[in-house]
Amino acid sequence: MTTLETYPTMEDAARAMGTDATYLGGGTVVMRAVNEGVATPRLIRVTDPGLAHISTVGEILRLGASVTMADVLAHRDLAFLHPVARQIGGPQVRNMATVAGNLFAEHPYGDFATALLALGAHVTMTGQGGPRAIDDVLRDRDRAGLVSAVEIPRPRDVRSFGFRKVSRVKPKGVSVLCIAAYLPRESGRIRGARVAFGAMGPTPLRSSGAERALEGQMLDTATAEGAAAAATEGLSPATDQIATEWYRREVAGVHLKRLLTEMERG
Repeated sequence: MTTLETYPTMEDAARAMGTDATYLGGGTVVMRAVNEGVATPRLIRVTDPGLAHISTVGEILRLGASVTMADVLAHRDLAFLHPVARQIGGPQVRNMATVAGNLFAEHPYGDFATALLALGAHVTMTGQGGPRAIDDVLRDRDRAGLVSAVEIPRPRDVRSFGFRKVSRVKPKGVSVLCIAAYLPRESGRIRGARVAFGAMGPTPLRSSGAERALEGQMLDTATAEGAAAAATEGLSPATDQIATEWYRREVAGVHLKRLLTEMERG
């Protein structure tokens, strides 16, 4: 039997957490475990309305942990993320799936976290001081703690960010893999390239090979081909019910090249 406990703040919830408890946010993943009878004995939720708040501080967009994909789609300052949120499930899922939940959702879910990784987001963990780089949070997410907010640097040029979801069932099927790229440019050359893949490892991962091929280059056909050739360096895709490791390795570079070509055309 699973019980539900409600707390007014994330700090209260963090103190109540234990190995026998799971945090309940939107419930798109957790409630499946409840229905299958494999959930932890205790579910913990928080009623603080501030967790669903979106604010702007300078060039930083701050999203509370409970902000949903539907909230993202309704906010004009997050227009650069609308193509990502729009591809996550149907309306019912988007009304429930949260920003924080996406950081912990295992493949074939969690595509939004791939976009956040490419954008260089920072994550505020309850009771753990200042924001942490999302790279570190994803690497240690099994013991990361409770997320209270995610901070996203606003892209200087929205055309510098791109996202591509690869699925067998269109338009709302789960992803075989997904790719997000943030390629800010100075004098036409890429500076600070970030390329992230979902479903190419145990969590969303950056492609060091693609980033190295893109850094300092003009975004053109030759550069896109070089990044595609190096796309899977350091990545470790799995074989599952959706696709094999071999298939993911074969198509990752193909779809990265397509994404970069789309970004080149603007």
